[in-house]
Amino acid sequence: MEVKRNSFRDLNAYKESKVLVKMTYQLLKKFPSEEKYALCEQIRRAVISVTSNIAEGTGRISVREQMHFLEISYGSLMEVLSQMDIALDLGYIDSDDFCKIEQQCNNCASLISGLRSYLDRSLNSKH
Repeated sequence: MEVKRNSFRDLNAYKESKVLVKMTYQLLKKFPSEEKYALCEQIRRAVISVTSNIAEGTGRISVREQMHFLEISYGSLMEVLSQMDIALDLGYIDSDDFCKIEQQCNNCASLISGLRSYLDRSLNSKH
């Protein structure tokens, strides 16, 4: 699996992160209107950051930079999970919704970590 510039649409990490975006946007419809510009907006920014940083990383020539953007993507993914955990505590989503989001976050996390590990091995094999 070689990571090429502009090939982000072919990456499973990107594809599954897009699924997460769709799931998240559907869940945000359940939130109360007073959260529209607060927690909802923060969650939207974080979930979009997951896919955006995967894409941006593939546009970088340096493997180290590609890895850096994957790390940002992973951090944004954890932010989404944290915010959804708070939404669960506040009663904005139910435990079934949270479990589905958590499962998709875990799936994305595995794929992003795997891609980062692949790049790390690629970097270390050059030295």
